[in-house]
Amino acid sequence: MCLLAFQWQPGARAALTIAANRDEFYARPTTALHSWADGHTVAGQDLQGFGTWMGVHRPSGRLAALTNYRDPGHNRADAPSRGGLVTAFLHSDQSADDFAQALAGQSNAFNAFNLLLFDGQNLVAYESRHQRHFTPKPGVWAVSNADFDTPWPKLVQLRTAFAEVLQAHQAAESPDISPALESALWNLLADTCVADDADLPATGVSLELERALSAAFVHMPHYGTRASTLVQHARDRVQIVERSFGAAGVREPIGTIRLTVDGFT
Repeated sequence: MCLLAFQWQPGARAALTIAANRDEFYARPTTALHSWADGHTVAGQDLQGFGTWMGVHRPSGRLAALTNYRDPGHNRADAPSRGGLVTAFLHSDQSADDFAQALAGQSNAFNAFNLLLFDGQNLVAYESRHQRHFTPKPGVWAVSNADFDTPWPKLVQLRTAFAEVLQAHQAAESPDISPALESALWNLLADTCVADDADLPATGVSLELERALSAAFVHMPHYGTRASTLVQHARDRVQIVERSFGAAGVREPIGTIRLTVDGFT
């Protein structure tokens, strides 16, 4: 993922609600959201690194999501794929806190990343750059290609609008994503407006690229938003809706997939 907003409301009927965009090169081979052959993983799959950016485990209901940290000056071409960390957590029986603690000793092997880990009871955010993890307080959070809640323009805009939409639709009180809520969230994730140059972060890429990446929905000739995903994690099931995109951009979605993961143990 490259932009992810989430509402954490432990004790509510839907404890965790997520809206996220995944940006990637159009040429990188990917399969859309599906139930994997292992019988346990529900996610899209990167067919180059064979991991995923966000997934749910059947039947435990464990969830993990990953964003890369944008730091081109320190990226290593020989580093292992970060997407494998998502599946490692999904298939683990460790708590989110224990997994994050163990990860601190090995995360330097990877290019920098952030992880959101939910073990069915507790939610943990992990930042590899600082080798630290924390429990988000109840409320609305967001993360992009920097630390959690770093105030990049698109992150601030999405977090604010996401909170307003969820409140208007009382999302935490329903186990399902209503059609009205779904439509409103797609609109937030489809925003192609770029930030003013004066508000752009400096992450080590060119001004032209920084500008293009400042949109919630990224669309460039060879790179852009490949998937938009909504998740509603209730006590007894997880609803996931994903829209896929290609080089044509937001105006021509490739398709929409809806899956429900239930029967938690």
